[in-house]
Amino acid sequence: MKHILTAVAFAMLAAPAHAAPLCDDLGFAGLLAKCNRGDEIEVTLASGKPLGEGPITLQSGAYYEMEITADGSAELALTGPEFFRAIWMDEIVINDIEIRPMAIDSLEFDDAGTAEFSFIAIKPGRYNLLIPGTSGDSQRLEFIIQ
Repeated sequence: MKHILTAVAFAMLAAPAHAAPLCDDLGFAGLLAKCNRGDEIEVTLASGKPLGEGPITLQSGAYYEMEITADGSAELALTGPEFFRAIWMDEIVINDIEIRPMAIDSLEFDDAGTAEFSFIAIKPGRYNLLIPGTSGDSQRLEFIIQ
C-alpha cells in the first residue's frame, strides 16, 4: 500500500499542469474570444497610496485588461520584468495610440494619465509589479498566474 501511495504521489508531481481558458467554445477569435476574458484589473499610481488590492489571481490562457492610472502627484514608474515575461501582451493604449510591443520592463508616468494594457496570462507562478526604489507592501502588487 505504501508503494502505491508513493507512486500516486510521484505521478501527481510529475504530471504536467493543465490550464484551460475561461470558456470552452473559443470560436474564430481563439484566446481573444469575449467569453475568455477575466475581470478588469485597476492599478493606481499616486504618491503614498497603494497600487491596488492584491494578490490578484489570473488564469493561464485567459485574456485580461489592466488600467493603470497615474494621478500626477509624482513622477512614478511601475516595473515588473518577470511579470511582463510571463504574459503575452496584446497591446498598450495611451491617448488612443495602440502599441503592440514584444516585451517591456516598465512604464513610467511623468504626468497624470492612463495606460490601458491587455494581455493573456501564460506562465504560472507568482509575480510582482512595483514602484522601483520602494519597499512597502502597498507599493507592490502581487499576481498569481494559475
